[in-house]
Amino acid sequence: MKKLLLVAALVVFGMGTSFAQGQFKIAANGAIPVGDAGDSYTFGVGVDVAYLFEVADMVWIGPQASFFNYFGDDVDTPIGTFEVEDAAFLPIAASGRIGFGESFYVGADLGYGIGISPDGNDGGFYYRPKAGYSFGTVGVIASYSGVSVDGGNFSSINFGVEFGI
Repeated sequence: MKKLLLVAALVVFGMGTSFAQGQFKIAANGAIPVGDAGDSYTFGVGVDVAYLFEVADMVWIGPQASFFNYFGDDVDTPIGTFEVEDAAFLPIAASGRIGFGESFYVGADLGYGIGISPDGNDGGFYYRPKAGYSFGTVGVIASYSGVSVDGGNFSSINFGVEFGI
């Protein structure tokens, strides 16, 4: 697993150095788990790192890596209450954005969310439609993210702030 994480990080950052006209983005997010995840998790936090380059007028693509941690809740069952372990994912994705004017954009990330915890979390297909507004080097983002895991879907509604470097 450590080798996979190292290779993924090298690919993301290695691609960034090969494109001279790109934009480096880093974001911090808060997440509200919904659907299957909303029953067992209270909230989540995440960080994103992306390197986007312009391929056409107002169209940006590039690699992205994220880390999401969802905090487990206490769940009541007929046999008692138990604590759900935190869940963590490392999504590695291709990110794309289409700009509308100088500040507003919509986009999506598609890739694979590597399951980090708890044990048995194998991860799955990762998707994240999003919309954002840029105030220059700082912007705000709203998104819906999901990882298709065995037996369900791990989804959340996310709000965050993004910094461009």
